[in-house]
Amino acid sequence: MSLTAAMFSGVSGLAAQSMSMGMISDNISNANTIGYKDTRAVFSTLVTESATATTYSPGGVTVHPTSRVDHQGLVTGSSNSTNMALAGQGFFVVHTLADTTQSGGNYLFTRAGTFEPDSEGRLRNAQGYYLQGWEIDPNGNIPTNQSDLSALEPVNVSGLTGNAEPTSTIGLKMNLAKTQASFGAGYVAGDMTSGATTPHFVRSFQVYDSVGAAHSVSFNFLKTGTGATPNEWTVEITADLDEDGTEDVLSTEVVSFNTDGTLDLSSGNTTQTNTITIPWAATLGITSPQNITLNFGSDDQSDGFTSFAGNSELVSSEVNGALFGAFNSVFIDEEGNVIAKFDNGTSRYIYKIPVATFPNPNELTNKDGNAYDETPESGTFTLREATLGGAGRIISSATEASTVDIAEEFTRMIVTQRSYSAASKIITTADEMLEELIRIKR
Repeated sequence: MSLTAAMFSGVSGLAAQSMSMGMISDNISNANTIGYKDTRAVFSTLVTESATATTYSPGGVTVHPTSRVDHQGLVTGSSNSTNMALAGQGFFVVHTLADTTQSGGNYLFTRAGTFEPDSEGRLRNAQGYYLQGWEIDPNGNIPTNQSDLSALEPVNVSGLTGNAEPTSTIGLKMNLAKTQASFGAGYVAGDMTSGATTPHFVRSFQVYDSVGAAHSVSFNFLKTGTGATPNEWTVEITADLDEDGTEDVLSTEVVSFNTDGTLDLSSGNTTQTNTITIPWAATLGITSPQNITLNFGSDDQSDGFTSFAGNSELVSSEVNGALFGAFNSVFIDEEGNVIAKFDNGTSRYIYKIPVATFPNPNELTNKDGNAYDETPESGTFTLREATLGGAGRIISSATEASTVDIAEEFTRMIVTQRSYSAASKIITTADEMLEELIRIKR
């Protein structure tokens, strides 16, 4: 009984080492496969219970393939802006079909981020799986049912039309001269609205309307402070509303300063409004007035308008908005936001790529194309935003290399080969012993 059992034990050793060699061969073959996770053979004993304490019944060995899915591969650069790598835990969510509403498809999870647009602009990796993401609405929000796969859709980077960004804010930092000497000869304090006095300081800024056309808005400054309010300026804001060459008054503001030159908003002397409304003429193709928020600075601070000694000068200006621009390129940030960039310098968030995490990723089942599917042992996936809740960060223009170490695999191959040879010797030796047993009868 023991000789026969020893022979079967040797056979189990041959089978186990054969499977181990198969894993090693797969690892070596996938040494350059993007996102590949190497598989290791974990051996365990097979025990046959003995009838008594003085007998031994050989059992053998069995092998368990174990994928090291949670191991991080080396992140390497790529010239393709839509290639992605995950640094940390998690997987990209992909679908086997371009149209997720069709039957027969399946959601899978992968670290292979070689995504490139197909003929219709949908991001697909080299294995043919389509990247899924949350679409970002015009307000910058993603779906609230983030745990539901049906809230995802294929990430498509084509068909993006150009956009124009109307000006909505004007922030100015400038110094308005404190003393009369800084104005030069001919200074006379007066009321600018009467037209009797030329502004002491004028600056014009380009703004953009809702259709992307550029216009000039002028800020005309006149020091009108006298007597009890010497540190006071009047600002008249004008624009050519119908492009007939005549400036129209949009608003008249009064700006006061403290004795130390900082802006005074609390005394009641300043009448600055928060917004100006520009009623562009209908002949320009604009149907509704444009509201622009003004920012002249903070009360008692020097972060906007000031009135210090020296000449009047513009320090800086922040005027948003842009001309019409065509789609130029796509950028993906580490939080998974897919950002469309336009040639006018503006950008728009179009998708957010989720990261799926598992309680035990090493128990995921392997699928073709270097992808995985969940199992009861892996636990249920959780869709997270990148960098949050333990999910890794997304690196664009990069891919994750295979975790295979060629030197280590060849070393394991030698050990496996020797173990296989030793197991075969068990069978040969047991066979010879059985032959001797048969000779006793002779």
